[in-house]
Order: sequence, then C-alpha cells, then structure tokens
Amino acid sequence: MTEMILTNADIVLEDQVLHGTLRVADGEIAEVSEGGAALRGAIDLGGDLLMPGLIELHTDNLERHIEPRPKVDWPHAAAILAHDGELASVGITTVFDAMRVGSVLEGHGRYERYARNLATELLELRGAGALKISHFLHLRAEVCSETLEEEMAEFGPGDRVGIVSLMDHTPGQRQFRDRAKLKAYVQGRLTLSDPEFDAHVAHLQSLRDAHGARHEAAAVAEARRYGAVLASHDDTTEEQVAVSAGYGIRLAEFPTTAEAARACHARGIAVIMGAPNLIRGGSHSGNVAARDLAEAGHLDILSSDYVPSALLYGAVRLGALWGCMARGLATVTANPAHAAGLADRGRIEPGARADLVRFGLRGETPAVRGVWSQGRRVG
Repeated sequence: MTEMILTNADIVLEDQVLHGTLRVADGEIAEVSEGGAALRGAIDLGGDLLMPGLIELHTDNLERHIEPRPKVDWPHAAAILAHDGELASVGITTVFDAMRVGSVLEGHGRYERYARNLATELLELRGAGALKISHFLHLRAEVCSETLEEEMAEFGPGDRVGIVSLMDHTPGQRQFRDRAKLKAYVQGRLTLSDPEFDAHVAHLQSLRDAHGARHEAAAVAEARRYGAVLASHDDTTEEQVAVSAGYGIRLAEFPTTAEAARACHARGIAVIMGAPNLIRGGSHSGNVAARDLAEAGHLDILSSDYVPSALLYGAVRLGALWGCMARGLATVTANPAHAAGLADRGRIEPGARADLVRFGLRGETPAVRGVWSQGRRVG
C-alpha cells in the first residue's frame, strides 16, 4: 500500500474551500480532514490551494502538435508525448483528445483523414504506460465532408471514445454565419485568392447538400454504438437546440448566441465555452462572449480549446466573477466529469481518483506547483 499525505492546504471541495489535510492511498483519496497540523512524512503545502485534477473535454492541442504549421507533419508518437506532458504541466489530468473524422479530398480546402492512425498510436502509448495523464477520444464528426461514415466505422467500443460531437462547418451558418470573418480565416490559413475562396465555399455547401443529413444520422448512431456522450457544436438558434435535444445530446460546445445557450439550459443540456473567450473578453469569431453567458447563469463547463494553460486561469476568473472559488473551479472538475459520465474523478472525496493539482495565486493568475495523477506526481 502506497500512501501520501498533503497537509496545510486550502482544499477545494464541491461547495466550499476547507483548510485541512488529505491522505492518498493506492491512487485514491482515502481521507479528507480539517486542520493542517504537522504529521510525520506529510508534505506541507504552505497554505496553497489543492483541487481535483482538471478535466478537459475539448482541445485542439493534439492536432496542433501533429501539424505545428500548415502542411507540416510531425511524428505522431513525439507529438502525443509532448501534448501529454504539456497538459500535465498545467494541471489537466483527464483529457478527451479531439480528432476530426470526415475528410474533404477534393477542392482547395482539402484535408486528409488521420484520426484512426493517430488514435491507434495514442492507445498503444497508453497501453505501454508511457502517458502521464488519462486520455479518452473525442471524435469531431464533420458532417460537411466526403468520408465521415467510413471513418467512423473504423472505431468501436474498445477505443475509449468518450465524446462524439456533431460538427457542421458549412459556410453561412453556425460558427461561420459571418462570411467576412470566414474569408479572413480561410484565406489566412490557405492563402486562397478571392475566386478560389468562392469555389471553396461552393464546394463545401454542395457537400452539405449531398451528404449532410445522412452523415448526421450516421454520427448519432455511431456514438450510441461506441457508448459515447453526444455533443452539439456551435448551436445558434432555438431550432438547432431542439434538434440536438432530439438526438439525446447532453453537451453543447460553444453555442454562438445567448438564445442558443438559454435554450440549452431549458432542455438540460450543459453548455461548454472556451476559456480563451472568457479571458480575452470575447469570441475571436464574433460570437457570444463567455462572460455574458456566465453572468446569465448559462455557462457550466470551460474548455481550454486552443490554450491549455487557459483552463485553470479561466476557472479562477469565473470564481472571482461569481464570488465563489469552488463554483468557478467546478467548471473544470465536477461539471465536466458529470457531463462525460466519469463518476470516479472531478471531486475531492474518499474513493475518488487521487488526481490533484496544487496551485497558488499571483493576483488573479494561478501558478501550478504540483500535479498528481492517481497519486503519482506528474507535474
């Protein structure tokens, strides 16, 4: 039996912060007690905050590592290990690695399939004990594509697919309602001329017309086959939220309007927003600000999206906004655990995984000083 005692800590529970001591045994939390008296062999945290490990449901970080620049491929094993280490260093102990399924093989905006091979390498590294933190798969099912059905068929219940999100990046709606912003984004990434951009938009719209309804139905069915949680992406209207609810969707990623977020809450769908949106004070795509949803009581979960270190920082900012540190930190611990169906983590309580983060504050900025995954120091 391996044991660790962390004492003199401000321990973040679900609804309060308790100054006390935490004991870990065999990778699980064994005891939480009030008071920070000196104990033989205990690690004195000096009054730092001690919270559950962060749970990340949607991050583009692994994709950034495998393609650090447009059309620059990086060896997958090296990318996975770097990604895993980066997340551990900022306090993330559970991650749902986002991988796109559904490719476009023709036209100016071509993107090739990669998810099955990348997932296989990740799962092999996990099986070999090479990863520091807990990894699940998040398949981003792009309905505006050519190959979604065949790519999703390559996965099964044994692949740790925890989330399937319905993605529709067809120009003219959802995230890309504003054609000017879409044009700036696409032309900056793909260096297309104006006629090439117009052809790109027309091609994607034709793909949605030809395959969209069938792909959407297939993605819903495949998620059920995997046993994964279904998520929507970029819901904009009440009508779109009603469709999401009909599919049994439990998680709404980045609704683009206050109307959609309000409708999600009315239907019991948890709303996830990007921490960079909160920290920057608005969406880089011109959509609803995360702060506005937080103030309205319509924000449940934060995602680091494209900046891993934003997750804890954003949760601390939410705690300050709401006047309750525990409530803010729950958006990156208990709330995502519940939404993803993970009953063994996200809370500091006896029997839970000893996924823990020690941090201090420099003003409103958190400084991570220790990370444990199942009681093992990883950061």
